[in-house]
Amino acid sequence: MKTRMFRGQALSLLGFGCMRMPEVKPGQIDRKKAFEMLDAAYEAGVNYYDTAYPYHAGDSEAMLGEWLAAKPRDSFYVATKFPVWKATCREDFFTIFEEQRKKLGVETIDFYLLHALNEQREETLLQWDLFSAAQQFKQEGKIRFLGFSFHDEYPVFERLIDRADWDFCQLQLNYMDTDVQAGMRGYELAAKKGIPVMVMEPVKGGSLANPPEDVKKVFQTLHPDWSGASWALRWVASLENVAVILSGMSNLEQVKDNLQTFGKIAPLTQEEQDAVHRAAEIYRARVRVACTGCAYCMPCPAGVNIPEVFQIYNHAAIYDMPEQGRKSYSEMADEQKAVHCVKCGKCMKACPQNIAIPEKMTEITQWAKG
Repeated sequence: MKTRMFRGQALSLLGFGCMRMPEVKPGQIDRKKAFEMLDAAYEAGVNYYDTAYPYHAGDSEAMLGEWLAAKPRDSFYVATKFPVWKATCREDFFTIFEEQRKKLGVETIDFYLLHALNEQREETLLQWDLFSAAQQFKQEGKIRFLGFSFHDEYPVFERLIDRADWDFCQLQLNYMDTDVQAGMRGYELAAKKGIPVMVMEPVKGGSLANPPEDVKKVFQTLHPDWSGASWALRWVASLENVAVILSGMSNLEQVKDNLQTFGKIAPLTQEEQDAVHRAAEIYRARVRVACTGCAYCMPCPAGVNIPEVFQIYNHAAIYDMPEQGRKSYSEMADEQKAVHCVKCGKCMKACPQNIAIPEKMTEITQWAKG
């Protein structure tokens, strides 16, 4: 297992993300299958295990704590996250943190993150001065390294990274999301400031794991034995300031595939980088609607959530996942669906991309029927 140095610690480059574990029922992790997966990773040298307060309705921290109890404390690093959205006062931070320590069965949480920060949650942090609360626990030795995970646009990231003396940050990054959220600009800013990056969603929630045939051909020309997930992980691993790449594995086969990748991983060659670039171009050419998500078309007088409708439609087309796309569409609030478009044309006047939105709404309504 490849490792990278993080402030004097040798971390496995592959981190085990515990948010998509097999379940026996919603919110209850299948311990037998989960422990088999975790054991396989541990025996191969994975030493970084990432969870969070809300994962699996709270069962992820408990499950991980049960599994870690049988392991020498100096053989692993555990990461979890504070649910900022649950803070109604400063005391909530201390109460929830102690609950997390108890679940995990550790005195010190090695990597503690303020979870999924965005502009709204930044206000919560400032309101209750949770930055200093986290720093207090760090000074007391209850937190070893302090960081944050991020889900918003780059300007918010640029501001947040200067809010505290961070040891690390966690960003969503993959070869299709270089301009999404903090993106590569955020990665480069963190690198400039000497703040190591933990990467989440390197395979875009599994969307890059099973490429469509035209993308597969590009990859298989060079490495027929590399999986789609392996290509995505190798692209992220080529970034020098990445300390850990998190993979939310959900079965033993995915664990084995990742272990094979990280056992021999090396920076991509120029020819391999070119293949990834070509794959990304093919994916982007599959976009059905040139929507940038700017939301200038909103609010829709008829109540249609135009950006979300287009996002679901595009994702299904780009990643060749029509059934998953229709399922996601079916789970939208009914009043926000394309079928309610009255073709008033107000949205078209506001759209910078000049998209024929009413026509696309008719197209999507037909697509949703299968």
